Amino acid sequence: MRITSALFDPALLELPWATPLEEWPADRLVTLPQGISRHVVRFVRLAGVVYAVKETPEAIAQREYDLLRQLERLGAPAVEAVAIVAERAAPARDPASGLEPVLVTRHLQFSLPYRALFSHTLRTDTMNRLLDALAALLVRLHLSGFFWGDVSLSNTLFRRDAGAFAAYLVDAETGALHGALSRGQRAEDLEIAQVNIFGEMLDLAAGGLLHESIDPEGVAEDVVRRYESLWHELTYEQEVAGVLGMRHHVEKRIRRLNELGFDAGELQLSVDEQSYRVRPKVVDAGHHTRRLLRLTGLDAEENQARKLLNDLDTYRAESDLDDEQQAAHRWLTEVFEPVVRAVPAALRGKLESTELFVQVIEHRWFLSEDVGRDVGLAPAVHSYVADILAHRPDEQAVLGFEVAAGSGLHD
Repeated sequence: MRITSALFDPALLELPWATPLEEWPADRLVTLPQGISRHVVRFVRLAGVVYAVKETPEAIAQREYDLLRQLERLGAPAVEAVAIVAERAAPARDPASGLEPVLVTRHLQFSLPYRALFSHTLRTDTMNRLLDALAALLVRLHLSGFFWGDVSLSNTLFRRDAGAFAAYLVDAETGALHGALSRGQRAEDLEIAQVNIFGEMLDLAAGGLLHESIDPEGVAEDVVRRYESLWHELTYEQEVAGVLGMRHHVEKRIRRLNELGFDAGELQLSVDEQSYRVRPKVVDAGHHTRRLLRLTGLDAEENQARKLLNDLDTYRAESDLDDEQQAAHRWLTEVFEPVVRAVPAALRGKLESTELFVQVIEHRWFLSEDVGRDVGLAPAVHSYVADILAHRPDEQAVLGFEVAAGSGLHD
């Protein structure tokens, strides 16, 4: 057996590598919802960490491993490559045949494949949030120079992000990384996305999992429109007449980018006799995520980070603290951490801590609206835990819930 890994976990040696994945014993496996895959995929838990193990030819495994490692260095939203296990011993019943290599990735905690989200007939508004997440993922990958080659909901994992979803690439075997993508390469990826999503919607409709108000063809076309709208906002060249208005327009453009979760790392400014043309040259996703991480050490999705920062900024204003770092430290220790600790240990696996806090402050707002005054944080936490959280299904890495019949998932 030969293992290639930059993040080797010795516990991997304990797995039954001389046995085909299809025959791995149940006591080695973890129950997780699983999307459709052309390969055999199994989930295992080692020392508290869940890994996805996929059998695939070695050349494909090596290519995907390298691409995922490069995407990680670029900060792109993708699963983390852990190892390639090749030259596996042949099974005892057939010593002449060898076993396919496997690619090992770290399972994205609190994530779900789209088929699990559809298992109870997804509503139109939730469908729209999924499409927004997929379009934003594709834009981020294209800005990084990554051509996916197999864009689909099946190759994507989704995590809850403060009322929306954040999407992550989970399969990169058809991808390629370039310095920048041409218009034709982006158009090809969009065409693939449209065809694949249309097929996935028809599959869901055939299984009775698609809400009757959702049009499969319209969904496929809609994700392309959402992509093109976001791409235009991030990259278009803006013309400004006269130098007096230029500063205001540039600041306004940067604010819009920040609201979308992107940073303008550099601007291109073209000048002629009558006007100025401004275009962001480099845009990076995760504006609010990076600010929250810098101030508090909390690692959150973009929408979660935006809401947490709003709460932090409100706390800072109410506390009359000029120093942002000091305010962040006090907010973390006096507001955020007490809310998380107030949740009974038996319920903490239902939501990750940042999503939990966002849900609590949203609940506090609704309670306050009902009574016409601020109910306070402590009562809001108690009410949320007792009335809402206690009745939620778990969204931990190990979910263990029953999957609806016909969903194509395995218990």
